[in-house]
Amino acid sequence: MVEIYLVRHGKTMFNTIGRAQGWSDTPLTAEGERGVMELGLGFKEKGLKFDRAYSSDSGRTIQTMGFILEYSDNQNIPYKMDKRIREWCFGSFDGGYDGELFDGVLPIVFDEKDWRATGKFPTDEELARAIYEVDTAGWAETWEELSGRIMSGFADMAAESEAAGAKNIVVVSHGMTIGSYVKMLQPDMERPYNLDNGSVTHLSFENGKFEVGEIGSMAYRKLGAEVMKNAKTD
Repeated sequence: MVEIYLVRHGKTMFNTIGRAQGWSDTPLTAEGERGVMELGLGFKEKGLKFDRAYSSDSGRTIQTMGFILEYSDNQNIPYKMDKRIREWCFGSFDGGYDGELFDGVLPIVFDEKDWRATGKFPTDEELARAIYEVDTAGWAETWEELSGRIMSGFADMAAESEAAGAKNIVVVSHGMTIGSYVKMLQPDMERPYNLDNGSVTHLSFENGKFEVGEIGSMAYRKLGAEVMKNAKTD
Protein backbone atom coordinates (compact mmCIF):
# COMPACT_ATOMS: atom_id res chain seq x y z
CA MET A 1 0.00 0.00 0.00
CA VAL A 2 1.18 3.51 -0.86
CA GLU A 3 0.52 6.25 1.70
CA ILE A 4 0.12 9.61 -0.03
CA TYR A 5 0.70 12.90 1.75
CA LEU A 6 -0.99 15.42 -0.53
CA VAL A 7 0.05 18.99 0.32
CA ARG A 8 -1.33 22.34 -0.73
CA HIS A 9 1.59 24.63 -1.59
CA GLY A 10 2.76 27.39 0.75
CA LYS A 11 1.17 30.82 0.85
CA THR A 12 2.07 33.02 -2.11
CA MET A 13 1.91 36.70 -3.01
CA PHE A 14 -1.35 36.21 -4.96
CA ASN A 15 -2.87 34.15 -2.11
CA THR A 16 -2.12 37.05 0.22
CA ILE A 17 -3.75 39.76 -1.88
CA GLY A 18 -6.72 37.67 -3.06
CA ARG A 19 -5.93 37.03 -6.69
CA ALA A 20 -7.07 33.96 -8.64
CA GLN A 21 -3.70 32.35 -9.30
CA GLY A 22 -4.56 29.43 -11.53
CA TRP A 23 -1.85 28.81 -14.12
CA SER A 24 -0.21 32.14 -13.38
CA ASP A 25 2.38 32.03 -10.65
CA THR A 26 3.90 34.01 -7.79
CA PRO A 27 6.54 32.99 -5.26
CA LEU A 28 5.95 32.09 -1.63
CA THR A 29 5.91 34.97 0.81
CA ALA A 30 8.09 34.94 3.94
CA GLU A 31 5.03 33.67 5.80
CA GLY A 32 4.54 30.99 3.17
CA GLU A 33 8.14 29.85 3.42
CA ARG A 34 7.88 29.62 7.19
CA GLY A 35 4.71 27.56 6.88
CA VAL A 36 6.29 24.90 4.69
CA MET A 37 9.42 24.87 6.86
CA GLU A 38 7.06 24.03 9.72
CA LEU A 39 5.49 21.31 7.60
CA GLY A 40 8.85 19.75 6.79
CA LEU A 41 9.88 19.82 10.44
CA GLY A 42 6.55 18.26 11.40
CA PHE A 43 7.14 15.40 8.97
CA LYS A 44 10.64 14.97 10.40
CA GLU A 45 9.37 14.96 13.98
CA LYS A 46 6.96 12.17 13.03
CA GLY A 47 9.82 10.21 11.49
CA LEU A 48 8.29 10.22 8.03
CA LYS A 49 10.61 8.98 5.32
CA PHE A 50 9.37 9.49 1.78
CA ASP A 51 10.33 7.21 -1.08
CA ARG A 52 9.23 9.49 -3.91
CA ALA A 53 8.09 13.09 -4.42
CA TYR A 54 5.81 14.68 -7.02
CA SER A 55 4.51 18.17 -7.69
CA SER A 56 2.90 20.20 -10.43
CA ASP A 57 5.24 22.15 -12.66
CA SER A 58 4.21 25.50 -11.13
CA GLY A 59 6.93 27.47 -9.40
CA ARG A 60 5.05 27.69 -6.11
CA THR A 61 4.74 23.92 -5.78
CA ILE A 62 8.38 23.36 -6.76
CA GLN A 63 9.48 25.93 -4.18
CA THR A 64 7.25 24.31 -1.55
CA MET A 65 8.66 20.87 -2.28
CA GLY A 66 12.21 22.16 -1.85
CA PHE A 67 11.45 23.32 1.68
CA ILE A 68 9.58 20.13 2.57
CA LEU A 69 12.35 17.81 1.44
CA GLU A 70 15.08 19.88 3.08
CA TYR A 71 13.42 20.33 6.45
CA SER A 72 12.08 16.77 6.67
CA ASP A 73 15.50 15.29 5.80
CA ASN A 74 14.19 13.66 2.65
CA GLN A 75 16.58 15.12 0.11
CA ASN A 76 17.85 13.09 -2.84
CA ILE A 77 14.74 10.98 -3.35
CA PRO A 78 13.22 10.61 -6.84
CA TYR A 79 11.22 13.75 -7.66
CA LYS A 80 9.03 14.39 -10.69
CA MET A 81 6.93 17.33 -11.87
CA ASP A 82 3.68 16.80 -13.74
CA LYS A 83 1.59 19.57 -15.30
CA ARG A 84 -1.54 17.43 -14.99
CA ILE A 85 -1.85 18.29 -11.30
CA ARG A 86 -1.67 22.04 -11.88
CA GLU A 87 -4.32 24.34 -10.46
CA TRP A 88 -7.49 25.06 -12.42
CA CYS A 89 -6.92 27.49 -15.27
CA PHE A 90 -9.09 30.61 -15.02
CA GLY A 91 -8.43 31.65 -18.59
CA SER A 92 -8.50 35.41 -19.12
CA PHE A 93 -9.28 35.86 -15.41
CA ASP A 94 -6.04 34.19 -14.38
CA GLY A 95 -4.21 36.58 -12.07
CA GLY A 96 -7.30 38.75 -11.57
CA TYR A 97 -8.82 39.51 -8.19
CA ASP A 98 -11.01 36.77 -6.74
CA GLY A 99 -13.88 39.21 -6.41
CA GLU A 100 -13.87 39.99 -10.13
CA LEU A 101 -14.39 36.36 -10.99
CA PHE A 102 -16.15 34.66 -8.08
CA ASP A 103 -18.29 37.59 -6.91
CA GLY A 104 -18.61 39.44 -10.21
CA VAL A 105 -18.81 37.48 -13.43
CA LEU A 106 -19.68 33.96 -12.31
CA PRO A 107 -22.82 34.84 -10.30
CA ILE A 108 -24.23 36.30 -13.52
CA VAL A 109 -23.70 32.98 -15.28
CA PHE A 110 -25.36 31.13 -12.39
CA ASP A 111 -28.12 33.75 -12.05
CA GLU A 112 -27.27 33.96 -8.37
CA LYS A 113 -26.34 37.38 -6.96
CA ASP A 114 -24.99 36.19 -3.63
CA TRP A 115 -24.06 32.54 -3.95
CA ARG A 116 -21.28 32.80 -1.35
CA ALA A 117 -23.67 34.14 1.29
CA THR A 118 -26.40 31.60 0.56
CA GLY A 119 -23.97 28.67 0.51
CA LYS A 120 -25.51 27.50 -2.77
CA PHE A 121 -22.16 26.72 -4.30
CA PRO A 122 -22.07 25.42 -7.86
CA THR A 123 -20.65 21.99 -8.50
CA ASP A 124 -17.12 21.83 -9.89
CA GLU A 125 -18.56 20.84 -13.26
CA GLU A 126 -20.88 23.87 -13.24
CA LEU A 127 -18.04 26.15 -12.17
CA ALA A 128 -15.73 24.85 -14.89
CA ARG A 129 -18.46 25.34 -17.48
CA ALA A 130 -19.03 28.92 -16.33
CA ILE A 131 -15.32 29.79 -16.43
CA TYR A 132 -15.12 28.27 -19.91
CA GLU A 133 -18.08 30.40 -21.02
CA VAL A 134 -16.73 33.72 -19.73
CA ASP A 135 -13.10 33.20 -20.77
CA THR A 136 -12.25 35.48 -23.67
CA ALA A 137 -8.72 34.16 -24.24
CA GLY A 138 -9.60 30.57 -25.12
CA TRP A 139 -7.35 29.19 -22.39
CA ALA A 140 -9.90 27.77 -19.94
CA GLU A 141 -10.46 24.02 -19.88
CA THR A 142 -13.69 22.12 -20.25
CA TRP A 143 -14.69 20.05 -17.23
CA GLU A 144 -13.83 16.90 -19.18
CA GLU A 145 -10.31 18.18 -19.86
CA LEU A 146 -9.82 19.44 -16.31
CA SER A 147 -11.14 16.40 -14.47
CA GLY A 148 -9.45 14.01 -16.88
CA ARG A 149 -5.97 15.44 -16.39
CA ILE A 150 -6.35 15.58 -12.60
CA MET A 151 -7.56 11.99 -12.34
CA SER A 152 -4.92 10.58 -14.68
CA GLY A 153 -2.12 12.59 -13.08
CA PHE A 154 -2.69 11.37 -9.55
CA ALA A 155 -3.52 7.83 -10.67
CA ASP A 156 -0.28 7.51 -12.64
CA MET A 157 1.80 8.82 -9.73
CA ALA A 158 0.25 6.34 -7.34
CA ALA A 159 0.59 3.40 -9.75
CA GLU A 160 4.20 4.27 -10.55
CA SER A 161 5.00 4.50 -6.85
CA GLU A 162 3.32 1.19 -6.09
CA ALA A 163 5.24 -0.51 -8.90
CA ALA A 164 8.49 0.90 -7.49
CA GLY A 165 7.70 -0.49 -4.04
CA ALA A 166 7.24 2.95 -2.45
CA LYS A 167 5.50 3.09 0.92
CA ASN A 168 5.24 6.84 1.50
CA ILE A 169 5.12 9.59 -1.10
CA VAL A 170 4.68 13.35 -0.82
CA VAL A 171 2.78 15.29 -3.50
CA VAL A 172 2.44 19.09 -3.69
CA SER A 173 -0.50 20.46 -5.64
CA HIS A 174 -3.10 23.25 -5.42
CA GLY A 175 -6.16 24.10 -3.37
CA MET A 176 -8.92 23.78 -5.95
CA THR A 177 -7.25 20.81 -7.63
CA ILE A 178 -7.00 18.90 -4.35
CA GLY A 179 -10.59 19.72 -3.41
CA SER A 180 -11.86 18.62 -6.82
CA TYR A 181 -9.84 15.41 -6.71
CA VAL A 182 -11.09 14.41 -3.28
CA LYS A 183 -14.67 15.02 -4.40
CA MET A 184 -14.10 12.91 -7.53
CA LEU A 185 -12.74 10.07 -5.41
CA GLN A 186 -15.70 10.23 -3.04
CA PRO A 187 -18.68 11.72 -4.89
CA ASP A 188 -21.02 11.23 -1.91
CA MET A 189 -18.99 13.44 0.41
CA GLU A 190 -19.15 17.21 0.79
CA ARG A 191 -16.62 18.94 -1.43
CA PRO A 192 -13.81 20.40 0.72
CA TYR A 193 -13.24 24.14 0.36
CA ASN A 194 -10.64 26.60 1.63
CA LEU A 195 -7.84 24.13 2.28
CA ASP A 196 -5.06 25.93 4.14
CA ASN A 197 -1.65 26.50 2.61
CA GLY A 198 0.66 23.76 3.86
CA SER A 199 -2.24 21.50 4.84
CA VAL A 200 -2.02 17.75 4.29
CA THR A 201 -4.69 15.49 2.83
CA HIS A 202 -3.97 11.82 3.38
CA LEU A 203 -4.76 9.23 0.72
CA SER A 204 -3.87 5.56 0.45
CA PHE A 205 -3.57 3.55 -2.74
CA GLU A 206 -3.51 -0.19 -3.35
CA ASN A 207 -4.25 -2.29 -6.42
CA GLY A 208 -5.69 0.59 -8.39
CA LYS A 209 -7.96 1.91 -5.64
CA PHE A 210 -7.72 5.07 -3.55
CA GLU A 211 -9.04 5.66 -0.07
CA VAL A 212 -9.46 9.13 1.41
CA GLY A 213 -8.27 9.75 4.95
CA GLU A 214 -7.98 13.03 6.84
CA ILE A 215 -8.52 16.11 4.66
CA GLY A 216 -6.67 19.39 5.08
CA SER A 217 -4.83 18.48 8.27
CA MET A 218 -2.72 21.21 9.89
CA ALA A 219 -1.32 18.85 12.53
CA TYR A 220 2.10 18.51 10.88
CA ARG A 221 2.51 22.25 10.55
CA LYS A 222 1.49 22.81 14.16
CA LEU A 223 3.99 20.20 15.30
CA GLY A 224 6.73 21.81 13.21
CA ALA A 225 5.87 25.23 14.63
CA GLU A 226 6.40 23.86 18.12
CA VAL A 227 9.75 22.42 17.06
CA MET A 228 10.81 25.83 15.70
CA LYS A 229 9.61 27.60 18.84
CA ASN A 230 11.48 25.21 21.14
CA ALA A 231 14.64 25.51 19.06
CA LYS A 232 14.61 29.29 19.57
CA THR A 233 14.20 29.02 23.35
CA ASP A 234 16.88 26.35 23.86
